[in-house]
Amino acid sequence: MTTSPPDRRPSAAGGGRLSFSIFTLARAHRAHAAGMLRDLGLHPGQELLLMRLFDRDGQTQSELLDAVGLDHSTVSKSLRRMQEAGLLTREPAEHDRRVQLVRLTDRGRAMREPIEAMWSALEDISVQGLSADEIESFVALAQVIEKSIADRSRAAD
Repeated sequence: MTTSPPDRRPSAAGGGRLSFSIFTLARAHRAHAAGMLRDLGLHPGQELLLMRLFDRDGQTQSELLDAVGLDHSTVSKSLRRMQEAGLLTREPAEHDRRVQLVRLTDRGRAMREPIEAMWSALEDISVQGLSADEIESFVALAQVIEKSIADRSRAAD
């Protein structure tokens, strides 16, 4: 493993070294991913919706909302943009006209390979200098932290 870069935490974040590291890592990762997505003609988060539709086309907006964990207005805006770009269609469900079904177009389905390649390239960039064991440890620790936060959030509700 390589040496750590100098600590750039503001003094007010002194009691949250791990939290500040997570924040800066997420920001750097998201910024790099955003550039890669721009090259594909997508906005951040749209690839997550497409990936869910690759796995199961014809989901409701509510199902997609639950799957990606974003708020309703963000998902609705993303779906509208994606529909305008010709990546998907939204149509009322036969069983309930108030429910919108989201389906991929041929153009949307064609995004699968470029998105898979983008995620693979992002992974290669992200794990540079890490061993397989370090990657597995990081993933496991990240899942523990995510669960701790989710459990705390549920307890607060």
